[in-house]
Amino acid sequence: MSSEHGFRAVFIGPPGAGKGTQAANLIKDYKVCHLATGDMLRAAVSAGTPVGKQAKEIMDKGGLVSDDIMVDLIHGAINQPDCRKGFLLDGFPRTVGQAEKLDSMLEKDNVKLDSALEFAIEDSLLIRRITGRRVHPPSGRTYHIEFQPPKISGKDDVTGEPLIQRADDNEETLKKRLESYHKSTVPVVGFYKKQGILTTLDAAGKNSDIYAIIKNVISKCGAGAHAPGSLPRSQ
Repeated sequence: MSSEHGFRAVFIGPPGAGKGTQAANLIKDYKVCHLATGDMLRAAVSAGTPVGKQAKEIMDKGGLVSDDIMVDLIHGAINQPDCRKGFLLDGFPRTVGQAEKLDSMLEKDNVKLDSALEFAIEDSLLIRRITGRRVHPPSGRTYHIEFQPPKISGKDDVTGEPLIQRADDNEETLKKRLESYHKSTVPVVGFYKKQGILTTLDAAGKNSDIYAIIKNVISKCGAGAHAPGSLPRSQ
């Protein structure tokens, strides 16, 4: 079933919480554009766009790309034809300051976010998920040594080729990323809660159950669903 109206949403959640899985479902069913800011930045640099050139100069010097550059990048993307039915923003905002800049940019275009979807999950489960992940690089197929093991240990089910563990799928790296997430990004949840557009999802649940809640939220978009308390909550 596809959506008859567009929606604008942000995904908030730590790495490995399942945001990518749900984004793929939404893209397929609702024909919105998925704006993964890390991918967008790399694409802009590769394409040599004005924003990309500006970002590359900063990164080449070892600096961090500013919030203003990221907002400009997002602004350019959401005004493209493939985003006419709305967008799903993943990876931004990571701080309250970024959320405020995003709101200001959208307000200039006379639009608002419909919803902010938080993927809540315990760190311990997240670490199990990430450290047990194995990938078949040529196809992108993923497995998990505990939750979704291949038929033959260490081998891709289709080709029989070796599976790998990504370099950053280790506990030490993940703990650093989670520490940063809790410090900088969790306050963004409160920011959107005050606006009345937050839905908290139990990211440890079944993918189908999570997606059902997301679709319920989307069904209210564009129908006066901006009032505080008007969106369903998953506890």
